[in-house]
Amino acid sequence: MTDVQGVEPVSYPIVAPAPLEPPREWAELRQKCPVARVTLPSGDEAALLTRYEDVKLALSDPRLSREGLASPDAARVAAGDSEGIFSSPMARTLNAEGHERWRRMVGKWFTARRVTALRPKMEEMADRLIDTMLDHGRPADLVARLAFPLPVYVICAMLGVPESDQDKFKNWSDNFLTTTRYTRAETEAAHQEFSAYMASLIAARRAAPGEDLLSLLMDGADAEGRPMSEAGLVATGQALLLAGHETTAGFIAMMTAHLLADRQRWERLLADRTLIRPAVEEVLRFDPNGSGFGMLRYVHEDTELPGGVVSRGTTVVCSMAAANRDESAWGSADHMDVSRSPNPHLAFGAGPHSCLGQPLARTELQTVLAVLLRRLPTLALAVGPDELRRHEGLLTTPLRELPVTW
Repeated sequence: MTDVQGVEPVSYPIVAPAPLEPPREWAELRQKCPVARVTLPSGDEAALLTRYEDVKLALSDPRLSREGLASPDAARVAAGDSEGIFSSPMARTLNAEGHERWRRMVGKWFTARRVTALRPKMEEMADRLIDTMLDHGRPADLVARLAFPLPVYVICAMLGVPESDQDKFKNWSDNFLTTTRYTRAETEAAHQEFSAYMASLIAARRAAPGEDLLSLLMDGADAEGRPMSEAGLVATGQALLLAGHETTAGFIAMMTAHLLADRQRWERLLADRTLIRPAVEEVLRFDPNGSGFGMLRYVHEDTELPGGVVSRGTTVVCSMAAANRDESAWGSADHMDVSRSPNPHLAFGAGPHSCLGQPLARTELQTVLAVLLRRLPTLALAVGPDELRRHEGLLTTPLRELPVTW
């Protein structure tokens, strides 16, 4: 990686000074070292991109691919001998299905129109969860009471998965997203357990099909009439279940925390509910934790980015969260403006691998925010913003809890 800037590699991920604040190093890296050498938890080196234009191009350029992360010389993320999600059996299986083919088969079920039709059920569930939270009394943990159970309910309903198994999903998710928390033996066991669980669920759906997404995918086929393989169905079920609850739960909690950390933001939304949609987009841009570790890409040939050259064989970390704070791309990038528009942030990635479930995530975030404003206009943090705690040792760093009162 001789073309990557920086004399000594930076340890990555970079630690932030507080849960709702970005690492101080981001601004300096964007200015002085936009293509920086970093050392991952595994000890492998990679190139970190922090500028908006670099990250957007790297996520879209076919010379940098996600599939290449299976290459023997690609950097590994997880510490020790743990197997991270980028090189997991699930990732390898989905790659074997063919990305474009898989995306066409699955993506038609995640259109904005289909997801919008789920909004009434989302609202009903959010109201029920808030009812329970109010009965429990204040202060309450918004993560446990609303942010986590709502997306679990939604994705389980879509897939036809028993919501009662949510504790299993959380354990499997954490193992898949590990950087330093779990050993290889633990992650391998989680992979096997999750695969067996999903295979059993698919077998039950074959015996008694329903209107759930797994049943629909079983009956589906690509343009050539080929159905998804059995292994592909299992991996797809795993991927959708993981992505469908983990990141959205984190976003719901962080959205609420950011809006309550500065009371003026919350008051603006109370005064003008038409700001809900742009406010959600601004939270997605502004949150330094929402995109987590960032997205990895493998460089297949020397590629010149606006910020520098990345050489063939390099593993690149695209920090969407850092790019979303790029002063050259955003006016007042470090200021949260709930009316900001347009807002072409990179929280869901860019290019052919952009997040398939972003219509679902957006709808859930908008729905939750609307219900909270309606039901709990006096909602407030029960602790100072600096007292909040994040999960560590995972690719995502959501809040452990969000104490609130009203």
